[in-house]
Amino acid sequence: MTKHILTTATGSPVADDDNSISVGERGPLTFDNHYTFEKLAHFNRERIPERVVHARGTGAYGKFTVTRSLSDYSIADFLQKEGEETPVFLRFSTVGGGQDSNDFARDPRGFSIKFYTREGNYDMVGNNTPVFFLRDAIKFPDFIHSQKKDPRSNLPNPAAMYEFWANHPQSLHQITILMSDRGIPASYRNMHGFSSHTFSFWNKEGERFWFKWHFKTNQGVKCLTNEQAAQASPFGAQQDLVDAIDRGEFPGWTAKVQIMTEAQAREYHINPFDLTKVWPHADFPLIEVGQLELNRNVENYFAETEQACFAPSNLVPGIGVSPDKMLQGRLLAYQDAHRYRVGANANQLPVNAARCPVHHYQRDGVMAGMCPAHGGSNNQGSGVNFYPNDQINSGAAAPEPSVEEPPMPVLENAWIRRHGIANDEDHYSQAGALFRLMDDEQKSQLVTTIAEGLVHASESARQRMLEQFSRADAAYAEGVRMAMERLASPA
Repeated sequence: MTKHILTTATGSPVADDDNSISVGERGPLTFDNHYTFEKLAHFNRERIPERVVHARGTGAYGKFTVTRSLSDYSIADFLQKEGEETPVFLRFSTVGGGQDSNDFARDPRGFSIKFYTREGNYDMVGNNTPVFFLRDAIKFPDFIHSQKKDPRSNLPNPAAMYEFWANHPQSLHQITILMSDRGIPASYRNMHGFSSHTFSFWNKEGERFWFKWHFKTNQGVKCLTNEQAAQASPFGAQQDLVDAIDRGEFPGWTAKVQIMTEAQAREYHINPFDLTKVWPHADFPLIEVGQLELNRNVENYFAETEQACFAPSNLVPGIGVSPDKMLQGRLLAYQDAHRYRVGANANQLPVNAARCPVHHYQRDGVMAGMCPAHGGSNNQGSGVNFYPNDQINSGAAAPEPSVEEPPMPVLENAWIRRHGIANDEDHYSQAGALFRLMDDEQKSQLVTTIAEGLVHASESARQRMLEQFSRADAAYAEGVRMAMERLASPA
């Protein structure tokens, strides 16, 4: 076995890693303890800022295999041929808590996939629910503030949560999912994943199609009750995934898409770009397109899972965005978060780096030149760093017009202003339909979970929430009201 000599960060051999230099056996340390200082200074900087949301995450590598070609809808290289395999990295997460929070909080779960394709990285940055609480990114900071700890007590505050939701009826659909029996997944292996947002495909004819991703767990959906979650290990979901992969029980998901034409989108009675609503499967059936498998754990959690950077703006030719207002905001916010947390060159870290050649004119910044795909280890050397230039015929990078996205359609004579939610906007019918799909036991669990939080809200917030539930279904409101009365009654 090869012996490795312990060194400093710059490669100098270390003589002693147990004792600092001191003035005598009991004396103070001297200022020439440069190795001790190096260790302490690096230790002080071992943590990068945690994500404001999705801080507690678990990641693994795997592959995506095409089972149905999408060449009639998209020019995306990795979706062209049945049997085509693309390596992936997938990160699961809770949303509201920090890194020290519980794996089994009643909370949405992040479900984000990085596809390492031959034409660059494509990130599908989604959740385990097909909708979200909001439709406009301007409200996201307010929403998260209401769900985080109270600024005075630093404790969870259900009154703040329900006060926000009482003022935003658009949240009702997602509230109904979150507070239902599917609000606490038993493991990351036993939950679905969704793009939630609407994205776009375009094909070689320049035709655009709107689509949504659905990843259906092959292990079956399993969830915990509040009581079961309280007894579970706070690290249980992470341990479950790591242990399953180590045992060779590789979890899988069946990838499906819903597809809508531009003509259908113009005439459909639901805004297809509204993140608070689903597309009914009866109108837009699921089409199976692939299999997703996770088969390799990370070697170093910090280097891979913690520094993994996903962004919905990481797209490849053949896949684009949509006018979804929340998505439009995320196109800026996610990349900006990564530049702040990890650095301007986060995409050169191995977990984030493309598996294909990368050529651009971006230079410098912290940790520039880490990745061979980005021009080796010398910040792309002495090559030209601006465009256009006179070195194109000598190999300098130039745009490729053939991957130009078709123009995005907009409403004719559209006015640029702040467009609020219309007074007659339907926030209720899909939440009501979901409620009516539940059996009596599921309904009882739903209204009890809501009541346990809502009972802490102000009288005004309680009444506004009851009005929302009533507009979804009268029995929904009555169930919550009676559950609150039971909680308020003395035992």
